[in-house]
Amino acid sequence: MTCWLTAIVIGGEPTSFPTAIPYLLGGFGPVYGAIAVRILRARRREPVPARTVRLRQGGRPLLALPLLVLAVATVVGAALLAAALGGPAVDLAEGRDLVATAGGPVPFLISMLIAGPIAEEPGWRGTAYPRLRATMNRLQTGLVLGAAWAVWHLPLFFITGTVQNELGLFTWSGLLFTLSVFPMALLTGYAYEVAGVVASIAVHFGVNTTMALLTVKSPATQAAVLTVQIIVAAVLLASWRGRPATDLPAHAGHRDRALDGVR
Repeated sequence: MTCWLTAIVIGGEPTSFPTAIPYLLGGFGPVYGAIAVRILRARRREPVPARTVRLRQGGRPLLALPLLVLAVATVVGAALLAAALGGPAVDLAEGRDLVATAGGPVPFLISMLIAGPIAEEPGWRGTAYPRLRATMNRLQTGLVLGAAWAVWHLPLFFITGTVQNELGLFTWSGLLFTLSVFPMALLTGYAYEVAGVVASIAVHFGVNTTMALLTVKSPATQAAVLTVQIIVAAVLLASWRGRPATDLPAHAGHRDRALDGVR
C-alpha cells in the first residue's frame, strides 16, 4: 500500500514514468508480506501452520480447472442475467480492444495472470488464510480477509488511469466493486482449501479476466455479479456443513519451512 500511496503523491497515470514504478511494485504487496512472514518463521524455526494446504495432495490441484470454469461462469452468467433484466447488453468490443492494446491474447492473459492472481494469492490465501483459519471458521476468515483486501485496494481509486479510478470511490460502481471483494474472498478461500494456492489463483484469474473482457462497469451488471457470487459462495460454504473441523491436513509440529501453499 505504501508504494501505491507514493504513486498518488507522484501523480500521473500508472503507465507513465516514474509513477509506473511504485504502482507496479505495489501490486505485489501481498507477496512481499508472504516472503517476510516465511523468512521470520524460518529464523524462529516455527512449524508450518496447521491449515496450510499443500500441492502434493493426491491430484487435488487438478480441481483448479473446474474452479476456473466456475469462476468464469459466475461473471458470464451474471452479465447475461443483467442484460436479460434490462441492463447493458453483453459486448466484447472493448474487451477485444483491450487484448489488442496488450499485444494480443497471450500477452493479455499473462498480464492478467500476474497482475492480481500471482501478485496477491500467495499472500492472501497462501499465507494469511491458514493463520486466520487457526482461530476462525471459513466464513469469518473470508470476511476478515475481504475487509483487508478492500482496504488494500482503496489507494487505486486515487491513481489516475486505474479501473478503480474510472469507477470512482463515491459512486455506486465504486461501492459495488468494494463489496465484490467479499464474495471473491470466500470463493478464493474455498478454492484454496480444496486445492491450494494454485486453485485460488485460478479463481482470481478467471473472475478478473472475464470482468475485463466483458467490460463489467455498469452498476446493474456489477450488482448481478455480486449477487451471483454471493449465492455461489453461500452454496459452497453450505456444502461443507457436517464435515469435521480437521478436514484440512494438519502439519502442526512439522518443521518443513518450504513455501506455504505453493509446494
